[in-house]
Amino acid sequence: MTLTAFPGARRRVPVAAGACLVSFTAFWLAQRAAHVSMIDLMVYRAEGATVRAGGDLYALRATAAHLPTTYPPFAALLFTALTLPGTAVLRTLATAGNLVLLLVFVRLSLRLVGHTRAETVWWVAAAAVWCEPVWTTLRYGQVNLLLATVVLRDLTRHRADGRGRWAGVGLGLAAAVKLTPALFPVFLLTTGVVARLRGGDGEPWLRHARGAAVAFAGATLLAAAVLPYDSWRFWTDTVFRSDRVGHAEDTADQALRGVLARLLHTPDPGAAWTACAAVVTAVGLAVAVRAELRGLRAWAVCCCAVTALLVSPVSWTHHWVWCVPLVLLLWTRGHRVAAAGTALVFCAYVPWWVPHGPARPELHQNGAQMTLSALYAGTAALCLALAGGSTSLPGRRQGSAIRQAVTKE
Repeated sequence: MTLTAFPGARRRVPVAAGACLVSFTAFWLAQRAAHVSMIDLMVYRAEGATVRAGGDLYALRATAAHLPTTYPPFAALLFTALTLPGTAVLRTLATAGNLVLLLVFVRLSLRLVGHTRAETVWWVAAAAVWCEPVWTTLRYGQVNLLLATVVLRDLTRHRADGRGRWAGVGLGLAAAVKLTPALFPVFLLTTGVVARLRGGDGEPWLRHARGAAVAFAGATLLAAAVLPYDSWRFWTDTVFRSDRVGHAEDTADQALRGVLARLLHTPDPGAAWTACAAVVTAVGLAVAVRAELRGLRAWAVCCCAVTALLVSPVSWTHHWVWCVPLVLLLWTRGHRVAAAGTALVFCAYVPWWVPHGPARPELHQNGAQMTLSALYAGTAALCLALAGGSTSLPGRRQGSAIRQAVTKE
């Protein structure tokens, strides 16, 4: 059978692409009408300019908001390219680039969950561009879509065999730019170790993790060679100072630490966060590893992603672009109510419904406000619980998954 046998099939892709173009155009106009600052993009540009000028990277305070540098030095090396175009051109390129990245990210997300219809990419992207994490990523000129796409490309291309020449490189480079993706190599390493302990061949996952470690080390050493002082300062001091990023209780912080700060009415939840983060990391990795060993990589990847977002010291709302593959996973696996609820949470801009601002009213929230400002983290926790139940059902066992991984070559 060919598409000529189904005249309607030939029209579906152009119609979907047209709808996506209309949605993207409306989005672009809405962003311009909102006079978005793309403030983070301007910070990135200032970091690149500081590197080119030989300045003190971690003493930098950029834009009228006096924002500090928070990413590893390797990111600043990459940001030197942002100093080449003018500001207006840079903003246009960043917006257009992020819209293209959204299409690629959606395509990879659909591949992850096993959906291959071409027109679905356009329809999903047309809707996803309006969800709060994507809107805010483009509003600030953030790199979240780029990093998520690199990570997902690595994990969907190499699957569980880890034998590709570039397996792990995307994960390592993403972690060298921003530390949150570093949990993915840890997940691969843990999977390999658990597989060996159970008498299987864990080498495919260990090989993939080694590739990520080598890429991360190479990028970090390159930055150290070019920026020795800044590298020393970051890895011995700045990396441990999460307060540089912003106030933990800020409503935009949807990490577990932010939720606890608002719940306990304190800017520093301290030991409570450390203990909770340790438990969530262990539980999240356990669910992800079990899913991976059963051959359920889509569940494994999404569980690892939301775990990383939960336990990171800070996860701003724009970090949660991983809601896109999460919703697709829930929908395609038959959890339609959970998928609809998750989509609603991330499309309703709920964290911004509560009082927020320089006066830090988040430290004095009532119960309803705390609930609203914890919905991203709460949704992630519920999805981990749902994943735990789904991956415990009878399915492909460890040995089958490992044999498939090893015999793919």
